[in-house]
Amino acid sequence: MVETRIHLVRHGEVHNPDYLRYGRLPGFRLSDRGRAQAEAAARRLCRADAIISSPLERAVETAEIIARTTGGAIRLDDRLIEARSEFDGLRKTAFLAPRYWRLLRDPMRPSWGEPYAEVAMRMRVAIELARQAHSGGSVVLVSHQSPIWIARRSYESAAPPWLRRMRCSPASITTLVFVGARFDRDEYWHPTSEA
Repeated sequence: MVETRIHLVRHGEVHNPDYLRYGRLPGFRLSDRGRAQAEAAARRLCRADAIISSPLERAVETAEIIARTTGGAIRLDDRLIEARSEFDGLRKTAFLAPRYWRLLRDPMRPSWGEPYAEVAMRMRVAIELARQAHSGGSVVLVSHQSPIWIARRSYESAAPPWLRRMRCSPASITTLVFVGARFDRDEYWHPTSEA
């Protein structure tokens, strides 16, 4: 049975001086530190049979940095985009204001944005297509914190993703290892000490 490695790379740190929840908003690019983090991730990856990215600027910029090291063209896939949220464009502490509490009524779905099940489904489709197209190889999918975490948790258990501490720092690499079509294990690396 062949082993296929799908590397889910979170984009690097974003330049965000106003501390907004940028979500799907355009115009958010990597900070200097974010570019250094992406370079560390690229060195860690060394090679890739394919690089597929979310269409958001910060993900594409991260993918471009990785492509310079690993080689290959970048393809965009809307399935890798950030989860939709009603808090996009607001300050990160906006949920504390009483006028937004109505959005917090159901954390299991969640009520403030795209349901976890939908995020998991679209991410798993992107992962499966990459696995099938590059069986026995190594593919980089550049995405965002929530979709990566939700996808990873969907392979491990049915527990809602918010019930455990999130492990997905900027420019981290969450590797899903498949043996044939079967998910075998995940591995995690982050560049904090290197960037």
